[in-house]
Parts: sequence; structure tokens; C-alpha cells
Amino acid sequence: MPNISELALNATASVWQHPPWYQYDECAVAPYGFIFYFGVKILNLTLGFPTNVLVMWQIATRKSEGSTSDMFIFNLAVLDAYFCLMTPVDMVNRLYLDDPGIWYFQRFAYGVKDVAPLFLTCICLDRYIAVVHPIVFTGIRDNRIRAVVSAVVWGLVLAYALTKSILGVMSVNEVFSGLILSAFFLMVFCNLSIIWVLRKSVAGKEIMNPVKKKAFKMVIIVLAIIVANYLPPVALMPFASTYSFVDLNCKISISVFSIMDLSCTIEPLLYISRMERRACCPCLQGPEKKPTNVSI
Repeated sequence: MPNISELALNATASVWQHPPWYQYDECAVAPYGFIFYFGVKILNLTLGFPTNVLVMWQIATRKSEGSTSDMFIFNLAVLDAYFCLMTPVDMVNRLYLDDPGIWYFQRFAYGVKDVAPLFLTCICLDRYIAVVHPIVFTGIRDNRIRAVVSAVVWGLVLAYALTKSILGVMSVNEVFSGLILSAFFLMVFCNLSIIWVLRKSVAGKEIMNPVKKKAFKMVIIVLAIIVANYLPPVALMPFASTYSFVDLNCKISISVFSIMDLSCTIEPLLYISRMERRACCPCLQGPEKKPTNVSI
């Protein structure tokens, strides 16, 4: 029968068999990026998940006609909510289990998040056509078109996520690089074009139309979020091979993609900030006012 010291030694050995919380043994000298990573994870679960659910509820229960982009916003909220909900699974498996089977589900979740910017790109394109090409937009207001586009994007999301889950991260590395670069530049182009047209439409006027002013502020905020969340990975990719293993995997990469993951919380908060108080919280509803359509 083993003595107490042997049991203590075995217990200690079993603890050290768990994967390090900073993922790689080499990261022991620089674990701070992973502190930021886990902080973002907790924020996404506690704030990002409920706000994404609120966005889905608000769009699904809206009685008045909303923005033509609402279908894309709803689908983006579904993807972000799923990614936030995977946080406990991700953290338990990283910190304690390191189970190969669970890693398949984790890679699938990250595959979903990788391709989520496609719906954000659809939102930007929809607003771009509405503002820059209004005549074309009047002919494509039918939501059936957006339903078809959403179905195509979902097909791409599932195909990418399954490939990443089954074949591993490296199998889609080049696809991700091309996708995020293309989506980033397309989103920036669309938003800059919208800003240019809105500014040009009020040239020589002292006061901007309230609807256009609200749209202008919204596009400025969206552009700032796109640059803040998606510029870091775009800027990192061309120089990834020049960094050492510790710098790339323990400091830069984990921090950059944590910033990208923050979009799960920032995007729904932005949408909620645009809601009327009574739409966001029915208990605060006051006297009914005539609705104003500010969709673009």
C-alpha cells in the first residue's frame, strides 16, 4: 500500500501533466499575452453573449420596418453568440483537460469566428449601395436577395469551420489570410465611400440633414471599429515570419487575435447604442412617438 509521500508525489505529478495555461512551454517567460486573452474570453462570455442575444431578440421582435442590413446583423449576432458561448469549453480544455476530441469543437468555433467578418462585409456593402448607388438599391431592397446571400455565406462559414476543425489550423491558414485581407480592404473602401458621399451631399450647407448626420456618425464609428479590430491581424500577416517563436506565439499573435475576438462584444454594443430606449428596455417605454426611419 502506497504511503502518504508517494500519494503526494503522484498528485503533484498529475497536476504538472496538465497543459500550461500559457499554451506553450516556451511562453513561460512571457505569459502576459495569455492574461489578456483570457480576460477577453471572460468579457465576451459575460457581456458579449447577452448583448448578442439582445440584438437577435430586438431584430426578431421588431414591429416596424428596420434597416435592410438587419438580416446580416442577425446572422452575425448568431455567430458571435455561439463563439462567446464556447468560452467555458475553450478555457476548461486549455487549462485542464487538453482533450484532443474537444479541440475539434474549439477549432470549429474559431473557424466560425474567422469567417464571421463576411457578414460584417455584407453589412458594409449593403450600406455602400444604399448611399452611393441609391437607384440600384431601390431595385434590390427585396429581403429574398439578402436571404440567398446569407445562405451562401453560411455555406462558406460551415465549410471553412469544418475544414479547420478536421484538418487543423494550417489547412486554412492561407485562406484565412486572403479572406481577412480582402474583407478588411473592402469594408474600409465601402465606409470611406459612404463618408465621402455624405460629406459631399452637404457641401456648402451649414447644417446636415438629421438622418444623414446620424448615418454619418454611425459609419464613422463602424469604420473606427473595423480599423481597431481587423487592422492588427492585417498588419501582422506580412511580417509573421520575421518574429521569433516566443514573440510571435506568446506576445503578438495571441494579443492581436484577442483584439479581433473583442468584436464579439463591441459589435452588439454598437447596435444596442442605436436602439431607442423603449425598444431596448420595454419597461422604460414612455409616450409613443411617431417612428422616424433612419435606415440606410
